[in-house]
Amino acid sequence: MRNVLKISGIFLALILLFSCKKKETLFNSPDVVTADVSEILYATAISGGTVTNYGGTQVSQRGVCWGKDSNPTIENSRTIDGSGSGEFTSSITGLEFGTSYHLRAYATNSDGTSYGSDKAFTTRTSGTTFNTSLTYGTVADMDGNSYKTIQIGSQVWMAENLKTTKLNDGTAIPVVSNTEQWMDLLTPAACWYDNNEALYKSIYGAYYTWFAVSTGKLCPVGWHVPSDTEWQLMVDYLGGDASAGSKIKEAATNNWIFSNKDATNTSGFTALPAGLRSTIDGSFSGQGDYGGWWSATELDPSSLGAAWCRWIHGDTTVVARNEIYKKDGFSVRCIKD
Repeated sequence: MRNVLKISGIFLALILLFSCKKKETLFNSPDVVTADVSEILYATAISGGTVTNYGGTQVSQRGVCWGKDSNPTIENSRTIDGSGSGEFTSSITGLEFGTSYHLRAYATNSDGTSYGSDKAFTTRTSGTTFNTSLTYGTVADMDGNSYKTIQIGSQVWMAENLKTTKLNDGTAIPVVSNTEQWMDLLTPAACWYDNNEALYKSIYGAYYTWFAVSTGKLCPVGWHVPSDTEWQLMVDYLGGDASAGSKIKEAATNNWIFSNKDATNTSGFTALPAGLRSTIDGSFSGQGDYGGWWSATELDPSSLGAAWCRWIHGDTTVVARNEIYKKDGFSVRCIKD
């Protein structure tokens, strides 16, 4: 009888042992790999990761976490980018410019949270690179903002984007941050990229609806928003649509995500990739990639129609001529009367 009990005890112990091992094998935290950090700008970056093994139970949350110290955890700042296994992309926002950070991907299931490797990165420092071999003038707006100016051929242009919140008769331009309100606008309005005046005003200026342009009073007295013809005069003077982009783009990489192809800024215009604000969903996009400016020339008189604009991109030397909805938020450069 004792032998029977002894054998039974051994079998019970083995069953419990194998049960524990089975549970240990099936239920563990997931495996996750951190993606490289890319598209790093002043306050934003892109990363993500891949959940390579979900660990036996469904991954309920995944994303990246970041902080100023190495090996951050989900107790630090983090994104939440869905669930399950496979690849995911994370948009990191709210960073400080010129600051070093550490970032890791994470994945959480019922057994716990796992982390990928630590990735270090540093955000861009604030600033614009002008052409120091040229002589710039200055002009001020109704808010007291001062701008560099530059002569290009027979024209004198602002070498910075407009940032006023007043028309030149002193009338206030509404600064609209609310998304739904922006989408419904059919009147003069302005905004700052990501609604962050403190960070972006000095670099990229303001973004205006075309209805602010059409007042004829957006620029300082003695200046105006250039017509489509005046834009073309400048572009032709600099060699035409296909190559003028290299001569007007800032000749540096601090503000650009991509290559900023062949940029020389020999004109002094100092074009920056400020992006835009869409009327479709009120979102901001394009910062670090492309920039553009309204002309005073509309395509049709409808409030829901479009007006001509000019664009530059980081990966091309072209100055593109396109139409853009009058309700969109776009940059403005002024030209002297």
